[in-house]
Amino acid sequence: MAQGKYSRVDGRKSSSYCSTISIVVFVAFCLVGIWTLMSSIVPTQNSDLTSEEAVNQVVTENGSRQFDSSGGLPEDSTKEDSNTINDQNVIKRESGNVAEENQEEVVTKESSDSEQTGLGERQGDNESDLVEGEKKINTDESEDGPKQVDEVLSETVEKDAAENNMEIQEKNQGSDELLPAGAQSEILNETNTLNGAWSTQAIESENEKESQQSSVTKDHSDCRWKLCNVTAGPDYIPCLDNWQAIRKLPSMSHYEHRERHCPEEAPTCVVPLPKGYRQPIKWPESRGKIWYYNVPHTKLAVVKGHQNWVKISGEYLTFPGGGTQFINGALHYIDFIQKSLPAIAWGKRSRVILDVGCGVASFGGFLFERDVLAMSFAPKDEHEAQVQFALERGIPAISSVMGTKRLTFPSGVFDVVHCARCRVPWHNEGGKLLLELNRVLRPGGYFVWSATPVYRKNPEDSGIWKAMSELTKSMCWDLVVIGEDKLDGVKAAIYRKPTSNECYEKRPQNVPPICKESDDPNAAWNVPMEACMHKVPINASERGSRWPEQWPRRLEKAPYWFNSQVGVYGKGALEDFTADYKHWKNVVSKSYLNGMGIGWSSVRNVMDMRAVYGGFAAALKDLKVWVMNVVPIDSPDTLPIIYERGLFGIYHDWCESFNTYPRSYDLLHADYLFSSLKRRCNIVAVFAEVDRILRPEGKLIIRDDGETVDEVEKMAKSLKWEIRLIYSEDNKGLLCVQKTLWRPKEMETIKSAIA
Repeated sequence: MAQGKYSRVDGRKSSSYCSTISIVVFVAFCLVGIWTLMSSIVPTQNSDLTSEEAVNQVVTENGSRQFDSSGGLPEDSTKEDSNTINDQNVIKRESGNVAEENQEEVVTKESSDSEQTGLGERQGDNESDLVEGEKKINTDESEDGPKQVDEVLSETVEKDAAENNMEIQEKNQGSDELLPAGAQSEILNETNTLNGAWSTQAIESENEKESQQSSVTKDHSDCRWKLCNVTAGPDYIPCLDNWQAIRKLPSMSHYEHRERHCPEEAPTCVVPLPKGYRQPIKWPESRGKIWYYNVPHTKLAVVKGHQNWVKISGEYLTFPGGGTQFINGALHYIDFIQKSLPAIAWGKRSRVILDVGCGVASFGGFLFERDVLAMSFAPKDEHEAQVQFALERGIPAISSVMGTKRLTFPSGVFDVVHCARCRVPWHNEGGKLLLELNRVLRPGGYFVWSATPVYRKNPEDSGIWKAMSELTKSMCWDLVVIGEDKLDGVKAAIYRKPTSNECYEKRPQNVPPICKESDDPNAAWNVPMEACMHKVPINASERGSRWPEQWPRRLEKAPYWFNSQVGVYGKGALEDFTADYKHWKNVVSKSYLNGMGIGWSSVRNVMDMRAVYGGFAAALKDLKVWVMNVVPIDSPDTLPIIYERGLFGIYHDWCESFNTYPRSYDLLHADYLFSSLKRRCNIVAVFAEVDRILRPEGKLIIRDDGETVDEVEKMAKSLKWEIRLIYSEDNKGLLCVQKTLWRPKEMETIKSAIA
């Protein structure tokens, strides 16, 4: 059977059987319509389609496109009226024929013997009720050309719908490329605007940036993409490389120049590829080595080579697994911490940690061996490409700095915060930076500090240790243990945050001060840091008043403090949470894992661009992937729930660029994200950002309304992306596209990004 370029499928409702008279009227009507249409269709060659799958497109009378799906609906995901979906048919189109705009398109129907082409048009007139259903008229494609119209009409038009559906399902049992039933799973609708139970980061953060306002162009098929001409070249991060804004800063003493300074208009150009770029090495081999030309930076290898951070080895950059503080390997260091404090219980009690000043993130990379997720971060600074190294290796990391603003995480969500010789001046300015770690650390959580002041006795280190001892004592942190690793010649001081307010109340002086009651500890988007502490939650129904279940039980259990709320989808919290988890397990298992042709062995870095409860990430638990759950600032603030489940994530405004290097992720997932952004963002700029952070040959999965899916499809095609699969039903759409290596030749200079 001939292979087509890409596949397009659709779930369509079948009509009841037509009476004999209706069929005669229908056939006569089709004769006239087809005769007229066949004479006007001009097939054209589409050179932009590069996928290896076949697509079919049927244009309905109202101009919308509908696609047929294979397979039946899962029982737990159908609508209440399950009888509305009866017959489902798969249609395919051969790769070369594409109808011109506003014309009917020639489609193909797959059979066991040959590839057939057909022209299908839904006939429906609610006023006259002349036609009650739809039929497809097929033509054989052979060396002699298509059948004559009278031969087409002689074929049977009363084929039993149930039998046809059964045959299609049988044919699709061996196909991995056709869309299985999971794609039709019920889309859960958020109703937070009705119950008022949910706030958002945009509301919580008083100093949130004003959202960008720009007009939205509906027709994106003629997007003229250009390469970004910027100083950072292939490593361009728009909000971190805004030199125009950086030059205007009155001060850089608090690392203001490393913080986010987004351009007034988000760029719509695309980032070039490094010369010699190759597909990243697969995990877990990538943890130890990456292609040099993918991240061609040698400064760390020169400066930190003796400390086992990174080395140059032919066409590879290698990572021995050591670091400044764990010369004999990260696993040895991780086990040293566990031995020093068995209560830390990696992978059970301690599941989600924050690694401050992570370097190349070898610590986080090897914590996967202990079932621990590490959110690693470091600034984009003179230690070039350290976070980029981490991401290329398949290790979670973001470019960030502890400067003047709060970290973009909720309060009390990290089980452990770790700092290995990160050289952060924790004791300065009333301990403002350490107090920010206190904000994000869970009550009862641990701070692991393995820095030179813990074990060196020179005047500078001794002075820092004395200042830190006084500060941590006034913060009511308990110094649990100072562990010593004689093999590496280092020590680690491990502190514990209190679980009650008793110590705060007994302090002789209110220093550092307790934050004002009006200060929301969860407000994190563009909120300035303050040198104060928030009280520990003690009410049994408050989040943070007790420790989560051990991993992995915490993944599937709704948080104890969530039970009294109304969920995002308007149901009771427990029912809401359970429905979301069940929904995503069904979609992932029945659609994403088998029905899209995604080679999951090549997928490592995943992002859910609009996470709710983290159900998508939870459904991927058994794969060797990690998922960055992003909660947009204008969505219900569900990020604490994601952390409570033993997953991690971050707040973000998708009208701006994300704090990561280009080519960071293998797969991006956007569930009803683009339609929500169209109200306030330039959607072309959003797609340019998607292109920036997605690796070549990486996949983008979109679930959204039909109109939005159509817009994204056009933009993807204009960038020469491969359309792997597209599906729509009742104005609900699913799109899977794959980025290619294609880059435009024309350049666009971004003045704000020229140093």
